[in-house]
Amino acid sequence: MNSHISDRIQSVNQQIEAACEQAGRSRDSVQLLAVSKTRSADEVRSAVEQGLTHFGENYLQEALDKIEALSDLELEWHFIGPIQSNKTRPIAEHFDWVHSVDRLKIGQRLSEQRPDGMAPLNICLQVNISREESKSGCDPDEAPALAKTLSELPGVRLRGLMAIPAATDDPAEQHRAFADLRQLLEQIRTELPDLDTLSMGMSGDLIPAIEEGATIVRIGTALFGPRAPKPATTID
Repeated sequence: MNSHISDRIQSVNQQIEAACEQAGRSRDSVQLLAVSKTRSADEVRSAVEQGLTHFGENYLQEALDKIEALSDLELEWHFIGPIQSNKTRPIAEHFDWVHSVDRLKIGQRLSEQRPDGMAPLNICLQVNISREESKSGCDPDEAPALAKTLSELPGVRLRGLMAIPAATDDPAEQHRAFADLRQLLEQIRTELPDLDTLSMGMSGDLIPAIEEGATIVRIGTALFGPRAPKPATTID
Protein backbone atom coordinates (compact mmCIF):
# COMPACT_ATOMS: atom_id res chain seq x y z
CA MET A 1 0.00 0.00 0.00
CA ASN A 2 2.73 2.45 0.97
CA SER A 3 4.66 2.03 -2.27
CA HIS A 4 1.51 2.40 -4.38
CA ILE A 5 0.35 5.59 -2.69
CA SER A 6 3.90 6.93 -2.68
CA ASP A 7 4.04 6.54 -6.46
CA ARG A 8 0.63 8.15 -6.88
CA ILE A 9 1.48 11.09 -4.64
CA GLN A 10 4.69 11.63 -6.59
CA SER A 11 2.75 11.53 -9.88
CA VAL A 12 0.12 14.02 -8.67
CA ASN A 13 2.78 16.35 -7.31
CA GLN A 14 4.58 16.23 -10.65
CA GLN A 15 1.32 17.19 -12.40
CA ILE A 16 0.79 20.07 -9.98
CA GLU A 17 4.36 21.27 -10.44
CA ALA A 18 4.06 21.12 -14.23
CA ALA A 19 0.76 23.01 -14.21
CA CYS A 20 2.18 25.66 -11.88
CA GLU A 21 5.21 26.07 -14.11
CA GLN A 22 2.99 26.39 -17.18
CA ALA A 23 0.93 29.05 -15.41
CA GLY A 24 3.94 30.90 -14.02
CA ARG A 25 2.93 30.13 -10.45
CA SER A 26 4.79 28.92 -7.38
CA ARG A 27 4.17 25.29 -6.40
CA ASP A 28 3.48 26.57 -2.89
CA SER A 29 0.43 28.45 -4.19
CA VAL A 30 -1.54 25.19 -4.63
CA GLN A 31 -2.64 23.00 -1.72
CA LEU A 32 -3.12 19.30 -2.42
CA LEU A 33 -6.25 18.18 -0.56
CA ALA A 34 -6.42 14.38 -0.40
CA VAL A 35 -10.05 13.28 -0.73
CA SER A 36 -10.26 10.36 1.65
CA LYS A 37 -13.99 9.60 1.55
CA THR A 38 -14.65 5.81 1.61
CA ARG A 39 -10.98 5.24 2.48
CA SER A 40 -10.01 3.56 5.72
CA ALA A 41 -8.15 5.19 8.57
CA ASP A 42 -5.22 2.90 7.76
CA GLU A 43 -5.15 4.21 4.17
CA VAL A 44 -5.16 7.77 5.46
CA ARG A 45 -2.37 6.92 7.87
CA SER A 46 -0.32 5.52 4.97
CA ALA A 47 -0.87 8.78 3.09
CA VAL A 48 0.28 10.74 6.14
CA GLU A 49 3.46 8.65 6.23
CA GLN A 50 4.10 9.89 2.69
CA GLY A 51 3.77 13.51 3.75
CA LEU A 52 0.08 14.39 3.25
CA THR A 53 -1.66 16.27 6.08
CA HIS A 54 -4.82 17.79 4.52
CA PHE A 55 -7.79 15.48 4.01
CA GLY A 56 -11.27 16.02 2.57
CA GLU A 57 -14.36 14.08 3.62
CA ASN A 58 -17.92 13.93 2.25
CA TYR A 59 -19.73 11.62 4.66
CA LEU A 60 -20.07 12.92 8.18
CA GLN A 61 -20.19 9.79 10.35
CA GLU A 62 -17.43 8.10 8.38
CA ALA A 63 -15.34 11.24 8.73
CA LEU A 64 -15.91 11.52 12.49
CA ASP A 65 -14.82 7.90 12.95
CA LYS A 66 -11.60 8.60 11.03
CA ILE A 67 -10.92 11.84 12.88
CA GLU A 68 -11.17 9.93 16.16
CA ALA A 69 -9.05 7.01 14.92
CA LEU A 70 -6.33 9.40 13.73
CA SER A 71 -6.48 11.86 16.63
CA ASP A 72 -2.84 11.14 17.45
CA LEU A 73 -1.82 12.90 14.21
CA GLU A 74 -1.68 16.61 13.41
CA LEU A 75 -4.06 16.71 10.46
CA GLU A 76 -6.27 19.34 8.83
CA TRP A 77 -9.77 18.11 8.05
CA HIS A 78 -11.94 19.62 5.31
CA PHE A 79 -15.65 18.86 4.88
CA ILE A 80 -16.42 18.91 1.15
CA GLY A 81 -19.81 17.21 0.84
CA PRO A 82 -23.40 18.48 0.83
CA ILE A 83 -24.53 19.65 4.26
CA GLN A 84 -27.87 18.96 5.90
CA SER A 85 -28.95 21.48 8.51
CA ASN A 86 -29.10 18.86 11.27
CA LYS A 87 -25.43 17.92 10.67
CA THR A 88 -23.87 21.36 11.09
CA ARG A 89 -22.97 21.07 14.77
CA PRO A 90 -20.52 18.14 14.52
CA ILE A 91 -19.05 19.70 11.38
CA ALA A 92 -18.52 22.98 13.23
CA GLU A 93 -16.96 21.12 16.15
CA HIS A 94 -14.55 18.82 14.30
CA PHE A 95 -13.43 20.36 11.01
CA ASP A 96 -10.95 23.07 10.06
CA TRP A 97 -12.52 23.89 6.69
CA VAL A 98 -15.92 23.55 5.03
CA HIS A 99 -15.95 23.90 1.24
CA SER A 100 -19.65 23.28 0.64
CA VAL A 101 -21.54 26.20 2.19
CA ASP A 102 -24.18 26.91 -0.44
CA ARG A 103 -26.80 28.91 1.46
CA LEU A 104 -26.98 31.40 4.29
CA LYS A 105 -28.75 29.07 6.72
CA ILE A 106 -25.81 26.65 6.68
CA GLY A 107 -23.32 29.45 7.21
CA GLN A 108 -25.33 30.83 10.11
CA ARG A 109 -25.58 27.45 11.82
CA LEU A 110 -21.85 26.77 11.43
CA SER A 111 -21.14 30.22 12.82
CA GLU A 112 -23.40 29.76 15.83
CA GLN A 113 -22.18 26.24 16.57
CA ARG A 114 -18.42 26.78 16.26
CA PRO A 115 -17.16 26.14 19.82
CA ASP A 116 -15.73 29.02 21.82
CA GLY A 117 -11.97 28.83 21.98
CA MET A 118 -11.57 27.33 18.52
CA ALA A 119 -10.22 29.35 15.62
CA PRO A 120 -12.88 30.57 13.19
CA LEU A 121 -14.02 27.84 10.82
CA ASN A 122 -12.66 28.44 7.32
CA ILE A 123 -15.48 28.25 4.79
CA CYS A 124 -15.88 28.44 1.03
CA LEU A 125 -19.05 29.43 -0.75
CA GLN A 126 -19.99 26.65 -3.16
CA VAL A 127 -21.11 28.02 -6.52
CA ASN A 128 -23.06 26.06 -9.13
CA ILE A 129 -20.81 27.49 -11.81
CA SER A 130 -22.27 25.34 -14.61
CA ARG A 131 -25.85 26.03 -13.47
CA GLU A 132 -26.76 22.34 -13.33
CA GLU A 133 -30.19 21.67 -11.89
CA SER A 134 -29.02 18.54 -10.07
CA LYS A 135 -25.96 20.10 -8.44
CA SER A 136 -25.50 21.87 -5.12
CA GLY A 137 -24.22 25.41 -5.00
CA CYS A 138 -25.63 28.90 -5.15
CA ASP A 139 -26.40 30.58 -8.45
CA PRO A 140 -23.41 32.60 -9.68
CA ASP A 141 -25.58 35.71 -9.84
CA GLU A 142 -26.39 35.36 -6.14
CA ALA A 143 -22.81 34.71 -5.04
CA PRO A 144 -21.60 38.30 -4.48
CA ALA A 145 -24.41 39.23 -2.08
CA LEU A 146 -24.28 35.88 -0.28
CA ALA A 147 -20.50 36.10 0.09
CA LYS A 148 -20.84 39.55 1.63
CA THR A 149 -23.35 38.28 4.20
CA LEU A 150 -21.29 35.18 5.03
CA SER A 151 -18.19 37.31 5.51
CA GLU A 152 -19.92 39.17 8.33
CA LEU A 153 -20.73 36.09 10.42
CA PRO A 154 -18.75 35.49 13.63
CA GLY A 155 -17.26 32.06 14.18
CA VAL A 156 -16.50 31.48 10.52
CA ARG A 157 -14.05 33.01 8.08
CA LEU A 158 -15.03 33.17 4.44
CA ARG A 159 -11.95 32.24 2.43
CA GLY A 160 -13.24 32.05 -1.14
CA LEU A 161 -15.23 29.97 -3.60
CA MET A 162 -15.61 26.29 -4.43
CA ALA A 163 -17.15 24.65 -7.48
CA ILE A 164 -17.63 21.27 -9.10
CA PRO A 165 -18.20 22.12 -12.79
CA ALA A 166 -20.17 19.93 -15.16
CA ALA A 167 -18.20 16.79 -15.99
CA THR A 168 -16.46 16.98 -19.36
CA ASP A 169 -13.31 15.70 -21.03
CA ASP A 170 -13.10 18.79 -23.24
CA PRO A 171 -10.13 20.87 -22.01
CA ALA A 172 -11.64 24.05 -23.43
CA GLU A 173 -14.86 23.52 -21.47
CA GLN A 174 -12.88 22.71 -18.34
CA HIS A 175 -10.88 25.91 -18.69
CA ARG A 176 -14.03 27.94 -19.33
CA ALA A 177 -15.77 26.79 -16.13
CA PHE A 178 -12.72 27.37 -13.97
CA ALA A 179 -12.12 30.77 -15.56
CA ASP A 180 -15.73 31.69 -14.78
CA LEU A 181 -15.20 30.87 -11.11
CA ARG A 182 -11.92 32.79 -11.01
CA GLN A 183 -13.55 35.84 -12.57
CA LEU A 184 -16.42 35.61 -10.09
CA LEU A 185 -13.93 35.59 -7.21
CA GLU A 186 -12.16 38.60 -8.72
CA GLN A 187 -15.50 40.41 -8.87
CA ILE A 188 -16.30 39.58 -5.24
CA ARG A 189 -12.83 40.62 -4.12
CA THR A 190 -13.55 44.20 -5.13
CA GLU A 191 -15.62 44.29 -1.91
CA LEU A 192 -13.93 41.47 0.00
CA PRO A 193 -10.23 41.78 -0.84
CA ASP A 194 -9.08 39.28 1.79
CA LEU A 195 -10.59 36.28 -0.04
CA ASP A 196 -7.75 34.05 -1.15
CA THR A 197 -9.14 30.62 -2.03
CA LEU A 198 -10.35 28.89 -5.19
CA SER A 199 -11.20 25.29 -4.36
CA MET A 200 -11.55 23.70 -7.78
CA GLY A 201 -10.13 20.81 -9.74
CA MET A 202 -10.19 17.06 -9.14
CA SER A 203 -8.29 14.07 -10.47
CA GLY A 204 -9.54 14.46 -14.03
CA ASP A 205 -9.16 18.22 -14.43
CA LEU A 206 -6.55 19.42 -11.95
CA ILE A 207 -4.22 20.83 -14.62
CA PRO A 208 -6.71 23.28 -16.20
CA ALA A 209 -7.93 24.17 -12.71
CA ILE A 210 -4.42 25.16 -11.64
CA GLU A 211 -3.81 27.02 -14.87
CA GLU A 212 -6.98 29.04 -14.14
CA GLY A 213 -5.98 29.88 -10.57
CA ALA A 214 -6.96 27.03 -8.23
CA THR A 215 -5.41 27.32 -4.79
CA ILE A 216 -6.81 24.00 -3.51
CA VAL A 217 -7.21 20.91 -5.70
CA ARG A 218 -9.33 18.07 -4.32
CA ILE A 219 -7.74 14.78 -5.40
CA GLY A 220 -9.01 11.30 -4.52
CA THR A 221 -8.76 8.65 -7.22
CA ALA A 222 -5.38 9.78 -8.51
CA LEU A 223 -3.96 9.36 -4.99
CA PHE A 224 -5.77 6.34 -3.62
CA GLY A 225 -6.74 4.44 -6.76
CA PRO A 226 -10.28 3.53 -7.87
CA ARG A 227 -12.79 4.48 -5.23
CA ALA A 228 -14.24 1.82 -2.98
CA PRO A 229 -18.06 1.82 -2.76
CA LYS A 230 -19.54 3.84 0.07
CA PRO A 231 -19.99 1.55 3.09
CA ALA A 232 -23.56 0.37 3.40
CA THR A 233 -23.49 1.08 7.14
CA THR A 234 -22.52 4.72 6.75
CA ILE A 235 -25.22 7.03 8.08
CA ASP A 236 -25.04 10.70 7.12
